[in-house]
Amino acid sequence: MEQSKAIERITEILDESKIGVLSTAQNNEPNARYMWFYNDGLTLYAKTNDQSPKYDELAGNPKAHVLLGFHDSRNHAFVEVYGDVERINAQETIDWLWEDADAEFFDSKDNPHLKVLKITPTDIKIMNDDKYEEVKLSL
Repeated sequence: MEQSKAIERITEILDESKIGVLSTAQNNEPNARYMWFYNDGLTLYAKTNDQSPKYDELAGNPKAHVLLGFHDSRNHAFVEVYGDVERINAQETIDWLWEDADAEFFDSKDNPHLKVLKITPTDIKIMNDDKYEEVKLSL
């Protein structure tokens, strides 16, 4: 399997799939929650509140597991992303990700509790894809 083809397929799945599961851990206890993801190539981003438990969990253990994909279609392809998480405070990044629907959770993009999680993949697996039988990339 050519790595560039696998990266192309992973990016395709990430571009199509915005709602996924972010899993973190604290004190050997897993914690998973649905989140809205954005991608820039293979790098993932998610908005969060700095008062949420996940924000503190990631300060102590900046590792995460993300599941994205698995649409209701014949090919239930999805990706598993293992990565390092950076907590971002940059207004430029917040502005880039802001959508009108975010006002439901944050009064504005200037809310001091609005932060971004940047997930830089260390490993990515393509799962349930007929053409890419359980491809795993280590980055």
